[in-house]
Amino acid sequence: MSKPNLLQIAKSVIAAAAGIQSQKNREQDFQHGSLSSYVIGGILFTITFIGVIVLIVSMVL
Repeated sequence: MSKPNLLQIAKSVIAAAAGIQSQKNREQDFQHGSLSSYVIGGILFTITFIGVIVLIVSMVL
């Protein structure tokens, strides 16, 4: 298998964050992906998630 593309990395990061990442996909990520791409994806996801939560709370209050 080739190197994962941006969509596959995003899908994997979201699945891992939600706790629904399958063992097969996790092994595939470790074998074919680079650590830096998943770390950057995780950081971007976390920043986006926090931003959305702050936006929702500010709209409600």
